[in-house]
Amino acid sequence: MKRVLFVCIENSNRSQMAEAFARMHGGNDVEAFSAGSSPSGQINPKAIRFMSEVGYDLSKHASKSLDDIDGDFDAVVTMGCGDSCPWVPAKRREDWALPDPKHFDEAGYRAVRDEIAARVKALLKSL
Repeated sequence: MKRVLFVCIENSNRSQMAEAFARMHGGNDVEAFSAGSSPSGQINPKAIRFMSEVGYDLSKHASKSLDDIDGDFDAVVTMGCGDSCPWVPAKRREDWALPDPKHFDEAGYRAVRDEIAARVKALLKSL
């Protein structure tokens, strides 16, 4: 089983959606996690709404701190948070430099969601 961690600052939008897509597309072959360097403590209602459009209930997720995550990972993906994301042990590291969609309109939010879905699929194929 591959272990994948998605990291952003608040763990309320991008990394949560990435974790969800990894669970959706990775099945029993992937153990997916997400966390934030400064978690907001809640999942953005927009993330919940727009993930429900693709058949995933993000309301069951919780915003988590990197301090709550342990172990080694096959891949750690940061979402463009730069220096705010501390080092986490991983065989592979990527930074996707995606914009935080929390203030985007519906079309913009969906565009980021769909980009995350495509990148997660590509990542899982390459592991």
